[in-house]
Amino acid sequence: MLVVGVGLVAWTRRADPGNADAPTAFVGATIWDGTGSDPVPEAILVVDEGIVVSVSTSGGVPEGAEIVLLEGKHVIPGLVDAHAHVTGGWGEGDDDLEDRVLADLELFAAYGVTTVNSLGDGLDVLKARSKLVEERRLGRAARLLASGPVVTAREPAAASTEAREAVAAGADWLKVRIDDNLGTTEKMPWEAVQAVIEVADESGVRVAAHTFYLEDAKRALALGVGLVAHSVRDVAIDDEFVAALAESGSCYVPTLIREVSTFVYGHRPGFFDEDFFTARAKRSEIERLSDSTYMASVRESRSAARHRVALVQALDNLAGLSEANAPVAFGTDAGPPGRFPGFFEHMELALMVGGAGMTPADALHTATGAAAECLGLDDVGTLEPGKRADFIVLGSDPFRDITNTKTLEQVYMGGRAILDESRE
Repeated sequence: MLVVGVGLVAWTRRADPGNADAPTAFVGATIWDGTGSDPVPEAILVVDEGIVVSVSTSGGVPEGAEIVLLEGKHVIPGLVDAHAHVTGGWGEGDDDLEDRVLADLELFAAYGVTTVNSLGDGLDVLKARSKLVEERRLGRAARLLASGPVVTAREPAAASTEAREAVAAGADWLKVRIDDNLGTTEKMPWEAVQAVIEVADESGVRVAAHTFYLEDAKRALALGVGLVAHSVRDVAIDDEFVAALAESGSCYVPTLIREVSTFVYGHRPGFFDEDFFTARAKRSEIERLSDSTYMASVRESRSAARHRVALVQALDNLAGLSEANAPVAFGTDAGPPGRFPGFFEHMELALMVGGAGMTPADALHTATGAAAECLGLDDVGTLEPGKRADFIVLGSDPFRDITNTKTLEQVYMGGRAILDESRE
């Protein structure tokens, strides 16, 4: 029997088992399974061929299993981001798109984000995903769902054509944008939105709607969208909206940190000096955002000021939805410039707790079991028997302090450690 310890420092790797067919037992950690149940102290997580076999407190180590010692650690499922972007823009080189998409997905995974729903990033990203799957290059990368490009056509027939092109390319979702960009553009006509939803219904996919205004979110739910892709940010939500959300089978994705990203770079943010950030952050992007001219432009931006106000409303609305036990799924809109993949997910959790008053347990549930359910995934999001063994190891208790998700020490994808000790 091989016994491996995981140290107190981050970026460790367990040894390869002597018998590749033997199960692995992760022993001694406090394990939270993502279902909403209480964490289980001094638990045993058994994984076989990348799949969870059991979580128990005694007698759960199969004979001949490899044992990974996790005393004093905390284990939770890998984070699931229901609204992010995989752009291929977060590596430092100019490699092929497949290499750049892979680099993005590896970056998400390195921060404990093991599943990403990329909403609105082009047909090329879908093609890159297909090639990466074919070449079996995704072992250390986040699982990718994708919508293809945002459907932008204003005429119903043209919108249908764009939607069908995305479906033919393998889109898991379709995305529409029902927003006027703070009054600077025209919204997508409702007839075109309806046309996209009809294609989605025929094709067995669902529609994610970028919204800003309460009345638009209500109408989108009535038409049958499967995901409200941003917070309602103009006014307070009402009982009608809460009821419609609950009855729709859809989910609400706050993306609070997206609002922060519109104004936070008016000054050099404090997180630029956090070790957890700098260990993997793209240096050239930090330099761009730290430029004095750029920071001055953010400080002077009227839209940035309006988004700062919108964030206050978004936080209040999330607090109301949480209190009403409405279907909320975790998402960040991370991935475009200024929105750091992986790290932004940890900031989003902190905002959900510190800004909207959610409990750490409720916030983490939105980011695991609830997000997976929202995306229609039945094999990730929780550490239940039969699910993929995607989980993260933390050095400190995230239920005591949500910022302890940043005490990340190891990430497991399908039961395999993906972080190596060379990143210490």
